[in-house]
Amino acid sequence: MTASASPRQTQNQKLMELLGMDRMSLSSKTRAAQSTSERWMRYLGFPGGILLFLLILYLPAGAGLSASAQAGAACFALALVWWVTEPFPTYLTSLVLMFLLLITRTSEPKAIMDVLGMEVIWLNLLAFILSSMLVKVRLAKRMALWLILKFGRKASWALMAFVIIQMVLAPLIPATAARAVMTLPLMIVVAAIYGATEEHNNNFGRNLFLLNLVGISVLSSMTMTGSSANLIAVGLIQTMGGERVYYMDWVRVGAPIAILTTMMMWWLGQKLVFPIAAPDRLPQLEGGLGLVEQQYAELGPLRREEKKALAIFGLVLFLWMTDALHLGWFGVEISAPFAALLGAVLVLFPRYGVMQWAEAEIPWHLLIFSAGAYAGGLALDDTGAAEWGVRMLFGGMDLKGVPFGVSYTVIIAVMMYSHLLTTSKTVRTLILLPIIITMAKALGWPPIAFALPAALCIDWVVGLPISGKPNVILFSTNQYSVADNFKYGVLTCTLGVILLVVSGATWFHWLGLTPSFWAVAP
Repeated sequence: MTASASPRQTQNQKLMELLGMDRMSLSSKTRAAQSTSERWMRYLGFPGGILLFLLILYLPAGAGLSASAQAGAACFALALVWWVTEPFPTYLTSLVLMFLLLITRTSEPKAIMDVLGMEVIWLNLLAFILSSMLVKVRLAKRMALWLILKFGRKASWALMAFVIIQMVLAPLIPATAARAVMTLPLMIVVAAIYGATEEHNNNFGRNLFLLNLVGISVLSSMTMTGSSANLIAVGLIQTMGGERVYYMDWVRVGAPIAILTTMMMWWLGQKLVFPIAAPDRLPQLEGGLGLVEQQYAELGPLRREEKKALAIFGLVLFLWMTDALHLGWFGVEISAPFAALLGAVLVLFPRYGVMQWAEAEIPWHLLIFSAGAYAGGLALDDTGAAEWGVRMLFGGMDLKGVPFGVSYTVIIAVMMYSHLLTTSKTVRTLILLPIIITMAKALGWPPIAFALPAALCIDWVVGLPISGKPNVILFSTNQYSVADNFKYGVLTCTLGVILLVVSGATWFHWLGLTPSFWAVAP
């Protein structure tokens, strides 16, 4: 690179370096502020978080809210403000949160430290070894270049390709973190082709990563097997509500809503939320698709290392897809983390593997961020702060005598946005579904009329980077901010609420799931 190189040439060289990468780098650097408003958020976020912490900590204890629950809420509120405004790197905020949970006596030291041993942390670590393998052997590059050659003549179709990928994977692989990790290398390379890197964010990158987040999470609600929380909801509806939900019952109500919302966000994201500038709608590499085709041709036929990587990844995918059959086959269930563990062993095995430990790109800052988020979330759950907030919200509502549609809309909205309060889908299900079923009985409505539509909201955890496992993984790419995530995620959830309400009055009613929206219980 000469001193007289143009900015365009410099950018092209950076893109070429990323396309030719042997490692998948996820930087621990704080994302640079993109605007004046973001800079002000960072200035004000630090004192704002402390002020909110003190206000909640020293408020008079509310009815039914213990001192430890109040302290846990104060600690989590401070961390949430700092995560959103980003005065510090997110992993540093997580470390502060873990220390605050200790000194406020919200959690025991062992409980705080044990989060690093949680399944989700191990799954993240092991899955990143698998992703590093795909990048190191150039298999991720091969797949990404093929994807661009087939769909990449313009940005909108490149985005649509990922919608299709996530739609196909959702019914096959229930583990959302696994789907995020296995497609992440493709996202990084495709984003680079369209000029979106850590150093140079653009709206194509924001749309790409946030649309994949929606695809990974929302499309999990297409089937009852999309997540374990969905299955818990089905069990609660049967045991408490007396109604059995069959697989196709769920698909008939869940799949149209999930697919339509994802397609709407594909259009709204690139047109209204983060409009893609004209220059970013085409590949940014000098030579465009011609260079992409040349790069793809230079890869040649599949090499031995790529075939090994395909075999290893195929084995892991097979174990992920057949987890319900493991007890019958092996006498033990091989969960998603242990399937990834087996894959990691094969990847790193001396002589017969495909790479060494030093070549694995493990984002330790991401694991620390995750640990802090889960420590805070568990504290809210363990102290009862999250349950108290939900019960107070429902307890303050008098829905007797109002039309069914009013009660239905309130319940759907609370269920949809409740993921901003607690990070666990399982906890939300176990707290909210029994309340909703009990409320339906008290109001004189069939429990399933409220409970099944509400259960469709369980997987829509797209509002914040701490709302779910895929959120943490995709946020680590530094392609978008917490505010970007919040704006895109809340719009997605709002569309979901609107579609579920409209469906409740029409489609669900025609299926016999819901009564008339204007009916009043006797």
